[in-house]
Amino acid sequence: MMLLENLIEKNKEYASKGNVASYIPELAKAEADDLGACIITLSGEIYKAGACDKKFTIQSISKVITLMLALSDNGKEYVFSRVSVEPTGYSFNSIVNLEIKKKNKPYNPLVNSGAIVTTSLIKGKDKDEKFNRILEFSRKIMDNKDLNINESVYHSESETGDRNRSLAYFMKSTNYLEGNVSEILDIYFKQCSIEVTTVDLAKLGCVLANDGILPWNGERIVSKEICKIVKAVMTTCGLYDESGKYAVRVGIPSKSGVGGGIMCAVPNKLGIGIFGPALNAKGNSVAGINLLEDLVKELDLSIF
Repeated sequence: MMLLENLIEKNKEYASKGNVASYIPELAKAEADDLGACIITLSGEIYKAGACDKKFTIQSISKVITLMLALSDNGKEYVFSRVSVEPTGYSFNSIVNLEIKKKNKPYNPLVNSGAIVTTSLIKGKDKDEKFNRILEFSRKIMDNKDLNINESVYHSESETGDRNRSLAYFMKSTNYLEGNVSEILDIYFKQCSIEVTTVDLAKLGCVLANDGILPWNGERIVSKEICKIVKAVMTTCGLYDESGKYAVRVGIPSKSGVGGGIMCAVPNKLGIGIFGPALNAKGNSVAGINLLEDLVKELDLSIF
């Protein structure tokens, strides 16, 4: 698709306005000027350009996967008794909502506190079985049996994850987090360290766009209701505390990660995967958002 190549060239310049994530040391090694994209339609057409095949860690986009699993394991009533679905005006790793505002229940499953609770709800006899369920589900929903974690990023996340530990122990103290905190966090650090490409993210977006049916073989992997819930939460909360502005500019259900990825699901049409590791102050890909804004306008993809 010449359009995609042209839009990547046009929007590469925006990378200079951002910075790669540095609070996780391994992420600081990314090349800031990378920008790649993949579009996959529900009929199987694949369009990709730029740094589309470069591997990066999924980071917060994994929260979409664990939310789907937690909902499948427990049902929406129980999951949302433990975590809410409201947007937050604070950063993704904020403890403010939990303590100062006396709202012990995490605001939504796509900020760190809510995602840690969501991960804790995934069933399994021990932490290894729970993580393996996340990994196998990821492999299936992204049609890539070779997906695995980046060990260097995992260890870097674990060594520097004290903010997430503080969130988890605070929620443990208020009875919103059940289970062994260190084991839950180990699963969480591993899920964020799964290595993907834009093609993998586009396939994940495709499954959501197709209401839980794998477009490549017709198998239902998750219910239509769960997909509707997940896409709604992505629309309101998927880009941290920039979600409202993003909905106005781009207008499609999306989830970002500090590894530079953005995953999008355009209902009944297609999935999109973006990689651009230079982030803005909110933790979202600067060039990636500008690229998506142009792409949505050119292809008339906004859901609004």
